Amino acid sequence: MKVERNSPSRPTRSVAQAAYARRVEATDSLGGADSLAPAASVLGIPEAEFTPKVRDAIMGLMSEVDSLRRELSQTRDRLDEVEKTADQDGMLPLLNRRAFVRELTRYIAFTGRYNTPASLIYFDLNHLKRTNDTHGHAAGDAVLSHFADVLQAHVRDSDCVGRLGGDEFGVLLSHANQEQALKKADILAAALENSPTNWNGHAIPISFAYGAFELKAGDNPDTAMARADQAMYAQKKSQRAAAE
Repeated sequence: MKVERNSPSRPTRSVAQAAYARRVEATDSLGGADSLAPAASVLGIPEAEFTPKVRDAIMGLMSEVDSLRRELSQTRDRLDEVEKTADQDGMLPLLNRRAFVRELTRYIAFTGRYNTPASLIYFDLNHLKRTNDTHGHAAGDAVLSHFADVLQAHVRDSDCVGRLGGDEFGVLLSHANQEQALKKADILAAALENSPTNWNGHAIPISFAYGAFELKAGDNPDTAMARADQAMYAQKKSQRAAAE
């Protein structure tokens, strides 16, 4: 129907006005304050003086703020997921080398700042290539996965486990000196030796060498890992000598 120019037409409610009306109805039904009350308080303007255009503008802004909050929350979730993915090994549920070195740096700094001991245990799997050649690469992956699971199951929440290379693993122990680290390394070794990998009905024994090194204030990550690596190779040399 055509509206005559001199006859007032009934204004249609905007989406914001409709949303505002619904919010008012909802808050009224709860006996609470009007949804524009916080805005009125911030602006220092009595809510009764809000014109329809001001109400529309405020409701629009409130809608945008809600949308931005949702987007911010989603962005934070995505960033958390990206960070987790960046820190995790590509195959195992462990820290990758980059993340492990970062944690090692933090442990060294903590040791120097608070004079609290911390140690690094270095594990190196033996004969992984033989397992791959004998049983296939899937079996080798199963050995790595099982090795990681056993290490994770026998450390504290305050400790860190990482994969440093193809068959090399590191364990960071907080509040552990050299003697305590060696004892813990022996406990981990016993758990690994007593838990062969089950693969298609075959029990694949786990062979490895390990070494422990107490972190010192002023160490750098490369030096600490090199010394733990040297301790591990010293044990591996002893294993070979005993086997001859």
